[in-house]
Amino acid sequence: MKVISTNIAQPQEIQWRGKKIQTGIYKKTVHEGIFLGKEEVTNDTVVDRKHHGGEYKSCYMFGANYYEDWKKKYPSLDWEWGMFGENLTIDSLDENLLQIGAVYELGEALVQITEPRQPCFKLGIKFGTQSVIKEFLEYGHPGTYVKILNEGSVVKGDTLILKETGPNALTVMQYNDLVNQKEKDKKLLALAIANDCIRTEKRERFKKYESKNP
Repeated sequence: MKVISTNIAQPQEIQWRGKKIQTGIYKKTVHEGIFLGKEEVTNDTVVDRKHHGGEYKSCYMFGANYYEDWKKKYPSLDWEWGMFGENLTIDSLDENLLQIGAVYELGEALVQITEPRQPCFKLGIKFGTQSVIKEFLEYGHPGTYVKILNEGSVVKGDTLILKETGPNALTVMQYNDLVNQKEKDKKLLALAIANDCIRTEKRERFKKYESKNP
């Protein structure tokens, strides 16, 4: 898994339900690379601090290998790396192989896999239709957020090097399935609750679901 592009955004104003709001989803390639900080990528735009940035979502990675499928769905868009709002476009990224809590060396940084991306209306605005939200969920390759254990710079060509596996076998793909299931898979639910690399509030929600659905 190699870095194909490093991307950040300047704040951009968009219209949503009659109001003007700002977003950082319009990422552009920066050839000098990016610096991964503990709470955010340096010089990137993070507007919605409730859902982006912070300890567990300081950097977002998405697979370059999925772009061709999306280009076929939306051929009229102006395609470039960073289209999905990712800070790091990764070649051969596979959510089936990424374990929640696994630690990777990446350039000068040390990162930990935390959780898949859940799309919001801003992706719909960028793609010109809110139907892309459902399509993104059904496509099943959400990319992943990472926690920054050691800050550092990342440039094009850097490779994700596995240093430590996750605390259990739960993968990003399985976690993504679990989050989007109305009726939760009990085995995946148990893995998520037991995985202390998942945000506390997420694990508490899973515990509540488990107690109501024994």
